[in-house]
Amino acid sequence: MHTVSATHLRTRGFTLVEIMVGLAILSILLAVGVPNMKAWLTTNKAIAASEFYAEGFRLARAEALKRNAVTRLVLTANAASGQSDWQVDLCMPSSTVACTNNSGAWSTVSQPTGDDNAADFLSVYRSAANLPGTGQMTLTRDPATANAVYFTPLGWTNTSNALGTVNKLKSIKLAPVTADAFPTAAIVVTLAGAVVKCKPATATTAIKDSRDCPP
Repeated sequence: MHTVSATHLRTRGFTLVEIMVGLAILSILLAVGVPNMKAWLTTNKAIAASEFYAEGFRLARAEALKRNAVTRLVLTANAASGQSDWQVDLCMPSSTVACTNNSGAWSTVSQPTGDDNAADFLSVYRSAANLPGTGQMTLTRDPATANAVYFTPLGWTNTSNALGTVNKLKSIKLAPVTADAFPTAAIVVTLAGAVVKCKPATATTAIKDSRDCPP
């Protein structure tokens, strides 16, 4: 009788049938898993995008309260993603010069305001280059032409006409280009300066719970 050695068993290769079965199983796993993985990655990027902007609003308000100063969050276009970068600037108002959109000693990313109370504060800039691009996500501002929001030393949003009509950003809405690719989200700034992440109501969707945006 022919005896098969243990060494021979360990070195035996795969048969053609085994290889074909393995490839078939791998193909099924890829067909099911890759689309789900893409959807999962897109959803997580969208969630990160909403937190990206909420962080900017929160930082601007926190610095206004911390330093008893005027702060602003300014949105600028990002060439890579088509979305909006943000930057938080700080200004110390004086009895003679108010901090508005075109006056006052505002900080920059390389230069503080010069005031002793804010000498260590440089503007904080965040790039939107890694956010989902305009082919995946749209960013809508309210009002559409607004590019900034200002906070008073008390942490409230500044709605003074002296700031100019382009600087009264109330909210940002992030929506998928492809329907149901990920949930639409909004970041709303209340008059008291609170930052609220919520789900926008539509013409066909009434407000149902605390996650929905206020009317």
